[in-house]
Amino acid sequence: MGYTLDIDTGGTFTDGFVVHDGDARLVKVPTTPHDLTICFQETIAAAAEVFGVSVEDFLSEADIIRFSNTIGTNTIIQRDGSKIGLLLSKGMKSLAPTGGDDGKAPLVDPEMVMEIAETTDEAGKATKAPDATEVLKAVQELVDRGARGIVVSFENSHLNAENEQAVRRIIKAEYPRDYLGSVSSFLSSDITARAGSRERLNSAVLNAYIHAKLARLLYKAGEDLRQKGYRKTLFIGHNNASVARVAKTRAINTYNSGPAAGLLGAREIGALYGYDNLISTDMGGTSYDIGYVKDGLASYALQPDVEGFPCNLPMMAIRALGTGGGSIARVEGGAVKVGPQSSGALPGPACFNLGGSKPTVTDANLVLGVLDPDFFLGGTMKLYADKAREVIERDIAGPLGITVEEAAQKILDTVNREMGRAVADVATNFDADAAPVVIAYGGAGGLHACGIAAEAGTPKVIMTPFSSVSSAYSSSLMDVGHVYYARAGVALDEKIDADLLDKLVSKSWQEAVRDMRGEGFGEDALTGELQLFVKSKGGDKEVLIPAPLGFYKDNAALDVVLKLAQETLAAEGENPDAALSLETLAVRVSAEISHYVTSEMPVTADDPAQAVKAHRPLYIASKSSFADVPVYDRDKLGCGAAISGPAIVESDKTSILVPEGWKMTLDTFNNAVLEGE
Repeated sequence: MGYTLDIDTGGTFTDGFVVHDGDARLVKVPTTPHDLTICFQETIAAAAEVFGVSVEDFLSEADIIRFSNTIGTNTIIQRDGSKIGLLLSKGMKSLAPTGGDDGKAPLVDPEMVMEIAETTDEAGKATKAPDATEVLKAVQELVDRGARGIVVSFENSHLNAENEQAVRRIIKAEYPRDYLGSVSSFLSSDITARAGSRERLNSAVLNAYIHAKLARLLYKAGEDLRQKGYRKTLFIGHNNASVARVAKTRAINTYNSGPAAGLLGAREIGALYGYDNLISTDMGGTSYDIGYVKDGLASYALQPDVEGFPCNLPMMAIRALGTGGGSIARVEGGAVKVGPQSSGALPGPACFNLGGSKPTVTDANLVLGVLDPDFFLGGTMKLYADKAREVIERDIAGPLGITVEEAAQKILDTVNREMGRAVADVATNFDADAAPVVIAYGGAGGLHACGIAAEAGTPKVIMTPFSSVSSAYSSSLMDVGHVYYARAGVALDEKIDADLLDKLVSKSWQEAVRDMRGEGFGEDALTGELQLFVKSKGGDKEVLIPAPLGFYKDNAALDVVLKLAQETLAAEGENPDAALSLETLAVRVSAEISHYVTSEMPVTADDPAQAVKAHRPLYIASKSSFADVPVYDRDKLGCGAAISGPAIVESDKTSILVPEGWKMTLDTFNNAVLEGE
């Protein structure tokens, strides 16, 4: 087996998880927000270096490279995507995302919206086709106003996409792709087959808005790899916990793909212990992402909110909060506030000495002794405590009339309290007798895991040795996969229309066979499952039900699906006895590729004291003073080692703070288990 490399770009650092013959190594480089292909290449160079080979030799022997990035998320947040023109049905203009009520620029300028005379009725029949002359006149006007992409979203196109497809043919005939003046067209029916006019429109607009920037990044990243000798496929992380080649990746599929991978990794970690109920927390440099696994199923959003825009393209549900190591602290109304503004990779926290001039969470951890200024990222990056003290004194301690240490502690207390409340809120998804275990990760995760858990009332936390690069590690568990949606609109009962469902599934399967052939997999390598979007008659909520292929042709399997649908709807407050409707059908097809496999370690009799590499002054909040505490080298701790706080455990990529009243045990999976004593 050659090398496998998984890369995930965050707001502050870009992480790599590289494996060769079962030997896993971690790498971290600063993110280069002005051009993510730079940190992408630097991660590859770092991966080659840790195995002592050249980049060319590494790439020639690499079997798999998977890449998740934040460009879609950042583009939406920063409002620097493509200028989009909209073609909508008559009367839909008010649904367009042309407002800027949050103080940000709208996704679409109001003058970039045109309405077309066309209709498809609620039975799915196209009763009026779009006129080619009207379409071309509208498109030309939008192009003249600066449109670099045209989104077409018509009423009821989820029932029948005929009119949207007709418009695309009209546009392509006038603006063929081989002409310099070509213009891309995006159909809402290509993005989602689900009901909801506003949600379908938003999904299509967001996809088009981030398309151009993402395409430039990914194609350049792929070309850079080819020039250096990589001959395999570059796989891109999707937010449905699978990967696909660039040519089969829609931009919207990459939104939040890194955190989605992390949730998959948390589920795999829980499975090692037989835990079905988990909360995943990822604290990096910019954000704190929370997801959960309930009864073995990862949290899923059927109508996700994408940066304030309701959509109906299902994706793994991640709650993102603007608190990370680079989050900026300030005083408002006599109280300390942290985030959501972040110093990012550049200029970064003040202690990075790269121009940052505002106090951050990382600065506070340095001032209080949690971080070693000479061993950040294993000593590859020096931190400057004087810079951290200066900005905390100026912006926090001075205005509040307290010491720098008290101010730094207030920053950390604020983070732990606010994130703890968020975790406690997520924990309400679980029954009282099914308390979840927290899987904590992220570069800053170990510094705050116990403090957040104490606030949340979740007494057990697990951290893997890969926690600092968790999304990259979790990406290594992903298979190649695609999801194909089809409108069903049939009764879900004992007399289900099996013929119709068979036609829908067969069509999707054949499409998957063609796509997967392009990924390098034959039909015999494919596995599939169904996802059913079900509503009860007269109900408001739709639920997602997993089902095996062909369940509708087997009475026993159908009974299981019906029972599960009723139970799931009842849990959402819907009437379980009402007639059920199968609104949409999704066929999920995947092909397995190489995964990292966690191996167990034998218990050792080593004394943990042998792993103490130093003692360091650590600020103890309960005593309002510093105390010398042991600093352990994580790599020298054996299986079964138990450490009581206060203590610090360091590796070359991250640190774990074990506070007073907590203990850390290293278990047989080389995971750190943190529990209140």
